[in-house]
Amino acid sequence: MNQKVEKVVLAYSGGLDTSVILKWIKETYSCEVIAFTADLGQGEDLSGVERRALETGASKAFVEDLREEFARDYIFPMMRANAVYEGRYLLGTSIARPLIAKRMVEIARAEGAQAIAHGATGKGNDQVRFELTAAALDKNLKTIAPWREWDLRSRTDCVEYAKKHDIPVTVTKDKPYSCDGNLLHLSFEGGELEDPWAEPGPHTYLMCVPPEQAPDRPEIATIEFEVGNPVALNGQTMTPATIMAELNVLGGRHGIGRLDMVESRFVGMKSRGVYETPGGTILQTAHRDLEGLTLDRETMRLRDQLIPQYAAMVYNGFWFAPEREALQAFIDKTQERVRGTVRLKLYKGAVSVLGRKSDVSLYNPELATFEQDMVYDQADAAGFIRLNALRLRAWNQ
Repeated sequence: MNQKVEKVVLAYSGGLDTSVILKWIKETYSCEVIAFTADLGQGEDLSGVERRALETGASKAFVEDLREEFARDYIFPMMRANAVYEGRYLLGTSIARPLIAKRMVEIARAEGAQAIAHGATGKGNDQVRFELTAAALDKNLKTIAPWREWDLRSRTDCVEYAKKHDIPVTVTKDKPYSCDGNLLHLSFEGGELEDPWAEPGPHTYLMCVPPEQAPDRPEIATIEFEVGNPVALNGQTMTPATIMAELNVLGGRHGIGRLDMVESRFVGMKSRGVYETPGGTILQTAHRDLEGLTLDRETMRLRDQLIPQYAAMVYNGFWFAPEREALQAFIDKTQERVRGTVRLKLYKGAVSVLGRKSDVSLYNPELATFEQDMVYDQADAAGFIRLNALRLRAWNQ
């Protein structure tokens, strides 16, 4: 770990912070900086990022489209687990960090770099996620986290540093938030959101219209699943990234997936986040409903008990930890029979299920009917209840 740093792979967005970080690392460590930018479906024009990185001093710049890998290998496994943090957060930022960090480690190995660097602050969860991933994948890599080292303490300090070093960045006062976007969500922190009582300002909620402005007519959609994964939307087979993008458009149009919450950060403090997860909200609703039709009761109950632990592993940065991988193996076993179609109504900020079907349905209409049937003797229920009441009667003696 005391090896001299000659090359660093930096998670680079092209914005103010990572541009300043690029220059600062190069000067402070007297080393090469290789910039890496991942396209995770954030919807930004990345065509000029490579040029900006090189102009700011990077020796190389990688801009890679990871959308399909992100949807297939990160979003979908998490959706198969129905992972939700603190009952509401669908983990849009948390699940992106392991993939970015994994690719940084791969580039570091290929380029002979001794360290990776990120622009996460010393207060947030992202620093933990980046560094735990790097530690899990390459124990010899050093991590440089400038926000924990330098004397720049504010956005204003960064702007002044950029001006002093002729760093080409654009800064506006209209967007005071720390934002993170990808195929699963768009998030906002900071600005007026630091007051939990303050209403989110007009520059938040960019993916989803306000429910009251959504169309007055509902829209019907169908999603088909195989082994717990969505494979088709409205009868059309799509790739994982495409189906996420299409669901985001559908959900955004109907104001679905808006969330404003105060959450518990892994590093010990409370923080407030505003999230938009239109496609993820639709997908989770449909998947959960199909499980009701196809999953065995006890299997589902056991899996549900593990959801908080699984979600915490993702939130806290333990994606590449043995306990998450072992839990994923169990969850994926439960998903082998989760296949079928769910029909949904999207209307004014809500997604509701209209129907579901599966060729492996556990629903038996002859058993469930309120009409007379020939397969179930209702008298059997009396013995079932008597046996289950034995311990209750004993307890109350």
